[in-house]
Amino acid sequence: MPTPPAVPVSATPRRLRLICAVAAAVVVAVMVVVAVLLTESSTGVVTFGLVDQVAVVGLGLFVGGGVMLAGASRVDADADGVRVRNVLVKHELGWDRVRAVRFDRHSSWASLELTNDDEVAVLAVQAVDRQRALDAVEGLRALLAAHRAAHPKPATGPLLYEWEARE
Repeated sequence: MPTPPAVPVSATPRRLRLICAVAAAVVVAVMVVVAVLLTESSTGVVTFGLVDQVAVVGLGLFVGGGVMLAGASRVDADADGVRVRNVLVKHELGWDRVRAVRFDRHSSWASLELTNDDEVAVLAVQAVDRQRALDAVEGLRALLAAHRAAHPKPATGPLLYEWEARE
């Protein structure tokens, strides 16, 4: 019975994105409140004005954007390969470079074990997403298996000169 064709996989960390969005909203809200309460006053040493209030709001928006960046990871895979975007790093790998898709029992996220013994974390597949994470890992493994079935490695045996040396 032939195996069904593997379908493309796309995954994002749903729960992490929700947590990051709430945390970013809280940071921005707190900084806006601080900016509003930072009224124009002079303490003799420091004077706070409109520019300071705008700067505090801008700082809050900047920090909120950084918090949102933590949830921006993503993985996309198809028959050609896998593309992993983590917080600041992007990887684009062909399936011939991937040895295994790992998602160990106590791991927080999945990872790709590469043929050169490196490992690439797939932060988009989080254990807290439960069934969505398992579906993504199964899809990645199916794509890897389909690639291996379509591109079998040539048999490696003794080289010709090794046979001649034995005679």
